[in-house]
Amino acid sequence: MKNAIQYLLKGLAILLPIIVTIALVRWLLVTIETWLSPIWLAVLGETYYFPGLAFMSFLGIAALVGFSSRWRFVNRLWLLPGDLMNKMPLLNSLYGTINDVFDMMSGKNFAQESVVMVTMPGGDLKLIGIITKKSGEKGDRLSECLDEDQVAVFLPMSYNVGGYMVMVPRSCIEHLDMSPADALQLTISGGLGKKSSNAKEE
Repeated sequence: MKNAIQYLLKGLAILLPIIVTIALVRWLLVTIETWLSPIWLAVLGETYYFPGLAFMSFLGIAALVGFSSRWRFVNRLWLLPGDLMNKMPLLNSLYGTINDVFDMMSGKNFAQESVVMVTMPGGDLKLIGIITKKSGEKGDRLSECLDEDQVAVFLPMSYNVGGYMVMVPRSCIEHLDMSPADALQLTISGGLGKKSSNAKEE
């Protein structure tokens, strides 16, 4: 009986991530098809429309938007809807949070050596975090709250969408050779992930 339970748990550990990933991909495909397929049906008609055309067109639109953002004027037009949502009382927090999460996962706006090991003052407890702000940045409210020798560090929590922002002296941090995305994956999984190190052994 004990072996049967162990096999069941191992099977669930293998299957559930696959099922969740497939479900998310399916949701994305269905959502895009639902939004864009009526446009293609109106333009081409049912004779020439085929399933998947909406998703292919979405990828094409995304590539075109990314390409056109090279020009400052066009990029400003693409950023205009986001700027408007940032000014709306109900949407600014939601949009800003989602945008910040995507920026963090992609490593955008992070300088080199932004991933650090934080030793909490007065103890031996160490946590992996990401430097989000440094002192001396004019016009930034958080930066203005920091002393000259302090940095703001985001400490993500394991198996949770959240974390803590702490302000610690620079003497409490040690830089790690790791990208912000890798640091988030490592900490959110509680260190149980199988991502290998890219560091070369000497």
